[in-house]
Amino acid sequence: MEKVLIIAEAGVNHNGDLNQAKRLIDAAKDAGADYVKFQTFKTELSVSRNAKKAEYQILNSGDNVESQFEMLKKLELSEEAHHELISYCKAKGIKFFSTGFDFKSLHFLKSLGLEVAKVPSGELVNLPYLRIVAKNFPQIILSTGMGDMEEVRAAYNILIENGTKHENITILHCNTEYPTPMEDVNLRAMNAIKEELGVKVGYSDHTLGIEVPIAAVALGATVIEKHFTLDRNLPGPDHRASLEPEELKAMVTAIRNVEKAISGSGRKEPSSSEKKNKAIVRKSIVAAEDIKEGELFSEENLTIKRPAGGISPRKWDEVIGTEAKRDYKKDDQIC
Repeated sequence: MEKVLIIAEAGVNHNGDLNQAKRLIDAAKDAGADYVKFQTFKTELSVSRNAKKAEYQILNSGDNVESQFEMLKKLELSEEAHHELISYCKAKGIKFFSTGFDFKSLHFLKSLGLEVAKVPSGELVNLPYLRIVAKNFPQIILSTGMGDMEEVRAAYNILIENGTKHENITILHCNTEYPTPMEDVNLRAMNAIKEELGVKVGYSDHTLGIEVPIAAVALGATVIEKHFTLDRNLPGPDHRASLEPEELKAMVTAIRNVEKAISGSGRKEPSSSEKKNKAIVRKSIVAAEDIKEGELFSEENLTIKRPAGGISPRKWDEVIGTEAKRDYKKDDQIC
């Protein structure tokens, strides 16, 4: 089994503060994530000035007056900030990643040397965007929130038609509600995508807590993406549906443990760690009372007790009714 790729999604939880972005990088590194991911966009190219906030953005930011344009404009990262954050990631030993939300941002990310593109759920049906991604990035991670299977299949076909290799596509099941209600997760849809398209699959999570990403790994996810923040009480659209640093660390630890747990041969056989316990935990047929030579073994004068090493209880029926070949004291193993 390949190692699950864990993307710690900082997103816009830096609140436009470069120092806060660096602290998020520190937290992602400390948690053991493979990537820390930000969001790259030019607000003017991504959102109309009259676009309203989503309901979750209003609830999470506590602001019903500010437009989506105004909110996002404050959360942009400059090109200079990208260079500084990439250098900081290199110094800390964690990989930098970002999602581009407009054509110009995609080309900028390519110029930075990124070879993996993360397509956000909102661009699942964006034909020109998907074409640009396929032509400029060798590997694609595609989120599918709000989509149905026909839309997922169409997006996959666009990527293939424009040069992306099948084996370089990973499709993430996702629900675009922040936070996602547990009853809306529909986690089995992840493997429905795998069965339909034969691609690698993963899960981008917006639930509260860490249970669902862990379950996704157990079901075969190869990529996990999860929002995190320094403090859920900070102002901003995504903080409330994000993990705090210690929770992120707990999620990564749990995923690595699940990886180990499901990486065995798949055959039912004793593991190397448990073999030493077999002789102690299993049992043998023993004398329930003193037995004289020549006496017949019966259900009254025999019982079953630890340790193993004598006749296995599997042979109980073969032993009952046979003759004792010697004297036995109570608790002696029958041989």
